[in-house]
Amino acid sequence: MKKGRKMGFVGSGNMGEALISGLLKAKFVSPEQMLVFDADGERLQFIQKKYGVKKAPNNNQIASQCNPILLCVKPQSMKEVIEEMAESLDASKLLISIAAGVPLYVIESYARKQLRLVRVMPNIAVLVQEGASAIAPGNLSSEEDIQLTQSIFNCVGKSILVSESLMDAVTGLSGSGPAYVLLMIEALTDAGVHLGMTRTQAFTLASQTVKGAVNLLLETGEHPALLREKVTSPGGTTAAGLYKLEEGGFKKTLIEAVIAATERSKELGEKMKQ
Repeated sequence: MKKGRKMGFVGSGNMGEALISGLLKAKFVSPEQMLVFDADGERLQFIQKKYGVKKAPNNNQIASQCNPILLCVKPQSMKEVIEEMAESLDASKLLISIAAGVPLYVIESYARKQLRLVRVMPNIAVLVQEGASAIAPGNLSSEEDIQLTQSIFNCVGKSILVSESLMDAVTGLSGSGPAYVLLMIEALTDAGVHLGMTRTQAFTLASQTVKGAVNLLLETGEHPALLREKVTSPGGTTAAGLYKLEEGGFKKTLIEAVIAATERSKELGEKMKQ
């Protein structure tokens, strides 16, 4: 980011800290260019000492001094935060919101004015710089705003552009997705224990198997179905295992889980509009 500009962080919880850490590791921005505020004073002190960033006394100072501003607060706190900052906000500043389920027009309604907004849905893997983030530009956001937002979130994983109408689906797929994968690893581990392995042995094999399969998929660029066929010998062990998964409706159940999470995201979003 250009020298002289300050990046503001409103909220420094797990996601906020992950972004601060990732941006510093990537040398995208210096600690002196980061201004952070958190309602939890102890948390703010911890972040300041750990990363050397500057502390703001309140949200309004971030609104008046920073561009861009990352809104890393819980959805239920958004109204109070935006109302506090509203006087210092206008269309000259870029606001990037990662608050799940809060539509961009709702943020504008809190500020009672049009704003340059971008909405982002990251997932928990940003904590290890392997996050999957979907970026939805607002009406006033420029191409430069979109590129800047992508650059920020590519520091903590990979990002894609979507329309805001797809954000609930993003939540159901990649937002909740890590939990689905972790449940699968848990099940594989339990199976290994059932068959006589120690839990450590089973967990090591299960987690590395998932990691290896993902890396294989990404590096080869092949369709998952084609790779699956390559490791499935006719009448072999993998074929037997896959038959049981299909018999239990594994693929159908996973699709239904994504749809259910998406519907729940829509329900929560409707409550935010009230």
